[in-house]
Amino acid sequence: MSEYRAPLEEIGFALETVGGMKAWASIPGFEEAGEDLVAAVLEEAGKLASSIIAPTNRVGDEVGARLEGDEVITPDVFKPMHQAYVEGGWSTLSAKPELGGQGLPHTLSIAVTEMVTSGNMAYSLLSLLTAGAIEAIDAHGTEEQRNSYLPKMISGEWSGAMNLTEPAAGSDVGALRSKAVPQADGTYRITGQKIFITWGEHDLAENVIHLVLARLPDAPAGTKGISMFIVPKFLLNDDGTPGKRNDVRCVSIEHKLGIHASPTCVMSFGDDRDCVGYIVGEENQGMRNMFTMMNHARIGVGLEGVAVAERAYQHSVAFARERVQSAAVGAETRESVTIINHPDVRRMLMTIRATAEAARAIIYRNVWALDRAHSLEDVEARAKAKGEADLLTPISKAYSTDIGVDASSLAVQVHGGMGFVEETGVAQYYRDSRIAPIYEGTNGIQALDLVGRKLMADGGAHWRTLISEMKVAAGEMSSLADATLSELKAGINALEAAAEYLFDNGFDRIVDTAAAATPYLRLFGSVVGGYLLAVQAEEAASRMKAGAGNAGFLKAKMTTAQFFIEQLLPSATALLAPIKSGAESLMAMEEESFARN
Repeated sequence: MSEYRAPLEEIGFALETVGGMKAWASIPGFEEAGEDLVAAVLEEAGKLASSIIAPTNRVGDEVGARLEGDEVITPDVFKPMHQAYVEGGWSTLSAKPELGGQGLPHTLSIAVTEMVTSGNMAYSLLSLLTAGAIEAIDAHGTEEQRNSYLPKMISGEWSGAMNLTEPAAGSDVGALRSKAVPQADGTYRITGQKIFITWGEHDLAENVIHLVLARLPDAPAGTKGISMFIVPKFLLNDDGTPGKRNDVRCVSIEHKLGIHASPTCVMSFGDDRDCVGYIVGEENQGMRNMFTMMNHARIGVGLEGVAVAERAYQHSVAFARERVQSAAVGAETRESVTIINHPDVRRMLMTIRATAEAARAIIYRNVWALDRAHSLEDVEARAKAKGEADLLTPISKAYSTDIGVDASSLAVQVHGGMGFVEETGVAQYYRDSRIAPIYEGTNGIQALDLVGRKLMADGGAHWRTLISEMKVAAGEMSSLADATLSELKAGINALEAAAEYLFDNGFDRIVDTAAAATPYLRLFGSVVGGYLLAVQAEEAASRMKAGAGNAGFLKAKMTTAQFFIEQLLPSATALLAPIKSGAESLMAMEEESFARN
């Protein structure tokens, strides 16, 4: 089994070219994010991910989490790993300094998170859910709630969990039935059951802060009647330390395809009618609060696709450079060679590499837009950055998690029969990655969000701005061959045509638009990914011309961009036809005809 090595040169280059790294220190609040500090953070994070976290990945998969009574026990190797993560202050990077954070750009934090996730995806979910809960409490909670819970959650000593899904309420959150009854002392008594609660119970943190969606007795039906509540595992003493155990229990954990070390819990609230909750924000505003968590989590889940693809790539390259099989095509000798010399294996390795780098670039640009939306002083510039971030979020989530599954599947294929057995370890990447397109709103829901909300937002200003940028930049590029640039321009034109077509549909042809949503998102992600790789190729060519940097790395960046645009982008460009074909063939079959007689 190959070891994971944090791709520091690749991550640093992506941060510089599409993640705004050179501008960080000029943004109010990020003045300390200079080149030396960033380099030191990335180097130390790489050591943590490669040396401490990555070795636990296989053990976590084999041992998994287990339920004893109502306590979830994690693998023994997780405890020292988590201690190193907490003591290193890694969860504090982008948090507010007044709450114990370091106030660094979230774009830097996401790069660190990528390495941690490549090291152990199942473990990384603990901090992902905590970060979402932190953001929701910070945005919508009271000052007392922020001071009581956030410092310990930011430090990593306490964790957070999102309790949304119920047996009868999955993507349709409005169907949930959990109840919250107000008490004379201002608290609420929570009753109900939640399913699929990631890291809802575990033994790594001294307290788990649940954010729970529930209904008040007189709440209106549907999503308009949902409120959000803080439900700590342990109620707090007057001095802020964990005290009495709250009436919330894990009653079972799921036996899953992958991420075995991440406890997916069924949580029961109020079995003894004594589950204490504290409302977050206003009554019946839980859906608004939830989307604060969800938008943060969606980018984090998209990053899982990149992180698993990166590890699957490294594993596959190591195998392909060692596995000897057959003579090289066209060789004069029949001597067997390592399989990395075979064109089809190269195609698979390049596909994994190119799509992972494209998705990484999309996510880094997405998070850089969020940093600007939160930190710039100019109101118009902040609004523009927020519009870009909103537009890219469903693409970051859906495109990246789709390529994570594709990449891990190709990694199994590279290994041949050895990939289908557990001993090589590569099958774990496929099993782990498969949850990501389902997490935090399925990819179909992300596509509907893209065409239903983001496409129409502000009259289409944000996608038109991005497409205009791509068209102008592509016209000025010189590092790639003319044929390659022609493919990129064709992709951009196809995306523009698709966007205009769907925008003109409006809500009058909503079924046709919904039918086109998934291919449209794939087209969007592929074009933006190809464009950002071309931007990186331009920078790589410039540095090579100046004799600066690692020539081998820079040449590989140009080759990867060329491969993506020439070999992968054309199939995405061809999606324009099904996007425009409407829903007729998709919806034509009678429901009864789906069943085999």
